[in-house]
Amino acid sequence: MPDTTLTSDPSHDAPGEPADDAAGYYTPGDPIRDTKAPEGPISERWQTRKFEARLVNPSNRRKLDVIIVGTGLAGGAAAATLGEAGYNVKSFCYQDSPRRAHSIAAQGGINAAKNYKEDGDSVHRLFYDTVKGGDYRSRESNVYRLAEVSTNIIDQCVAQGVPFAREYGGLLDNRSFGGVQVSRTFYARGQTGQQLLIGAYQAMERQVAAGTVEQFTRHEMLELIVVDGKARGIIARDLVTGEIETHLADVVVLASGGYGNVFFLSTNAMGSNVTASWRAHRKGAYMANPCYTQIHPTCIPVTGTHQSKLTLMSESLRNDGRIWVPKKQSDCEKDPRDIPEEDRDYYLERIYPSFGNLVPRDIASRAAKNVCDEGRGVGPAVDGVRRGVYLDFSAAIERLGRDGIEEKYDNLFDMYARITGENPYEVPMRIYPAVHYVMGGLWVDYDLQSTIPGLFVTGEANFSDHGANRLGASALMQGLADGYFVLPHTIRDYLADGPFEKIDENHPAVVEARKSVEDRVAHFLNTQGTRSVDSYHRELGNIMWEYCGMERTEDGLKKAIDLIRTLKDDFWRNVKVLGTADTLNQSLEKAGRVADFLELGELMCIDALNRRESCGGHFRAESQTEDGEALRHDDQFAYVAAWEFAGDGEAPVLHKEDLAYTAIEMKQRSYK
Repeated sequence: MPDTTLTSDPSHDAPGEPADDAAGYYTPGDPIRDTKAPEGPISERWQTRKFEARLVNPSNRRKLDVIIVGTGLAGGAAAATLGEAGYNVKSFCYQDSPRRAHSIAAQGGINAAKNYKEDGDSVHRLFYDTVKGGDYRSRESNVYRLAEVSTNIIDQCVAQGVPFAREYGGLLDNRSFGGVQVSRTFYARGQTGQQLLIGAYQAMERQVAAGTVEQFTRHEMLELIVVDGKARGIIARDLVTGEIETHLADVVVLASGGYGNVFFLSTNAMGSNVTASWRAHRKGAYMANPCYTQIHPTCIPVTGTHQSKLTLMSESLRNDGRIWVPKKQSDCEKDPRDIPEEDRDYYLERIYPSFGNLVPRDIASRAAKNVCDEGRGVGPAVDGVRRGVYLDFSAAIERLGRDGIEEKYDNLFDMYARITGENPYEVPMRIYPAVHYVMGGLWVDYDLQSTIPGLFVTGEANFSDHGANRLGASALMQGLADGYFVLPHTIRDYLADGPFEKIDENHPAVVEARKSVEDRVAHFLNTQGTRSVDSYHRELGNIMWEYCGMERTEDGLKKAIDLIRTLKDDFWRNVKVLGTADTLNQSLEKAGRVADFLELGELMCIDALNRRESCGGHFRAESQTEDGEALRHDDQFAYVAAWEFAGDGEAPVLHKEDLAYTAIEMKQRSYK
């Protein structure tokens, strides 16, 4: 077992100073602070900020233009709400319809502190569970606001007609999710994200019909326009015609989702990317906690090198499914139905008796990795290792009957059967952790504004609410909270300074942004190398998963940085992009996205190297307790790492935002 005490390395630390593994890889910068967060009792801060935020009268709203990039729950809800308020909104998505945004893939549910089960839930408990689940690396004020507005989300969605499940008396039903001991998750079978997205989409389409929202589908943002230090528009490419377009506005909102596809294999949609956020980062928006990646414990395991993505099985399955592996390696090849109860290791129930199968995602994921590393994994061997554990519903079927399980999970069971060819009603599912969500993202203040004035960031694209680990059923909650109830109140404080000076396409900053996009496209098409874009993406993903995945070490992260830099240099010299710029060209689309992933991957490794502690799903082998649990170091790392882009070839600049807790005591997590 590695020593849990952190010692200084004389090669890069002065005597008596804490270890800084990333010394030489970055430049220290000035501290950063969230100046918009109100003072006072935490339960009053959001009401205070809403009152203090300046208003925009209705006649002035008609003179203000807002660009929103992304049409998932955060972007769709924001477009609908700002359009309803009377602003002129331009909505962009690279999909052929806003309804295909990746929010549609969320399955299990959405949290809200309604306490319908009368089991002790409250706004404060949801706040506490979220901060604890994030391993005390999230912002206290932001998380309390999220918990506070959660109840409004459910009322809004019910009014829109979202078909939440109901119990026998007609009230909305709830189920449990990992990391909590109450039932607060509202759901629509395993289609919650889809149903919520349809609600937001319908609200947005109402504004399209009213003329307040203009919709641009199959358009990808490729650059942010910054004029006099303020965000004033975007450069986008029409993915069908290839036309490079300039779109100007008074304010820009990024709701473009997360960057989990930096790992190549993830549960994200194939098109999910970091380009919108990364282009903003290169223009001055700080990237916060980029190494904070969520590994989801219930995904269908990898079956070979032919795969280009992984499939999520909803965490809600852990309500009724029991997770186990054989106690003996010799039983791993057996049919699970032939392994008697006494030879099964229900390891989560054994190690964490208080929470059992409902421990948080990071705990469940690492426990699954540990038993598979011991040689007790199940399923087919890939590269000589069995990476799978059983998720068994036999006891639940016996207790509730098959009809009861079908009512709760039928579409999920059907999806599993179609993908694997196995019947989960008869044979236990096999699951294994996979990259799912990112807690890192662009740094924002309490108003959701980035370090670039006029650039607001919502949903998974920002960093603010989840800390080092997102509790299940919180992604939908944050997306809708930001879009419906937070951004519309905070963005008006910025827009109250309008109407703003108009700029046109001939402004030097606009011309420069457009030319940078055109030059980038031309480079990809003219390089005529020998390697495909996908081959670079897959190699990057392997590096990231191996060295910046579920377990990290100083040596491994330094190796990863060297490998990524070498790969990046080769990419710019040797990538081959087929086709032309004036038509639909998916190879060209991927090239731009992978170029940004390569830069992001390097920063993620530097961020992970700097944070020599284990927190959430980010396990540094050098920092663990005697029984192998994650060991935080609050005296050294209780801060948000906000990274500034310093220029190509230059070391990034690290700005630290200290985290202070006034309503919760910071302590080591325990789910035992």
